[in-house]
Amino acid sequence: MHRESIYKNYIPAVKNDFDNNSKSYWFVFYLDKLLIKLNDNNALIPFEEGLAVLNITPVRTQYLGTLKGFPCYSVEASSDEVESKDLSFKGLRSLYGLLDEDVFILAGKAFQIVNWDKTHQYCGKCGSKTYTMETERAKKCPKCGFTSYPVLAPAVITAIIKDKKILLAHNRSFPGKRYGLIAGFTEPGETLEECVKREAMEEVGIRVKNIRYLGSQPWPFPNSLMIGFTADYESGEIKVDGEEIDAADWFAVNNLPEELPSEISIANKIINWYIENYKDK
Repeated sequence: MHRESIYKNYIPAVKNDFDNNSKSYWFVFYLDKLLIKLNDNNALIPFEEGLAVLNITPVRTQYLGTLKGFPCYSVEASSDEVESKDLSFKGLRSLYGLLDEDVFILAGKAFQIVNWDKTHQYCGKCGSKTYTMETERAKKCPKCGFTSYPVLAPAVITAIIKDKKILLAHNRSFPGKRYGLIAGFTEPGETLEECVKREAMEEVGIRVKNIRYLGSQPWPFPNSLMIGFTADYESGEIKVDGEEIDAADWFAVNNLPEELPSEISIANKIINWYIENYKDK
């Protein structure tokens, strides 16, 4: 579950102290697609002195901070047309494994900032035009003073263990016969641990105990923070809710479902944690 922090190479910032001619990383999005340069089996973020070099017309641009000492920006493009044959727009999910992991995570942040900026041009309280604050990542209404920040939705995802087996479930939204972990968004007024207990009871009808934090992952599809836990089975028999979950069971290391969550997800990393810790037990 351990991953080297993105902050080793990336320093977040809101105030831009660089001039317009500085070499910069450009995270350019058109809808949910990112502009990249494909190089063999790798994808590269455009690194140029300005958008004019890329012949990109921006709708809006946001400063993100520095990556390896160079400024980086998120950009909402007006179209997906590009003049260079070396550049193309690709779905962000499809770029996992092609981009360096810290760059992929930063691209996810850029994607969220672009969408937040686009949807908060007007005050949600009085409808007036907002302006971008210079000292923090926020939009403020000059009329009523209402301030809005990028929205983040925390969600828990849990490896539930019973007799050395892990509980895996098939969600109706999953493709094919893919099985994953019990997960769900945190509701107002509850702790993360309470959310773990509620989701386990709601989705599969069991009680859990010994809830322990395992790790987290930013998840920009859309604005989520996935918070991973482990928990021990306490009581109850599996009874799926029939709405989100249509099948669930206990699986041993040597008898896992053929289809599991993709490598991009924390679900996959948690299942790998289970395999590593229980393969010899």
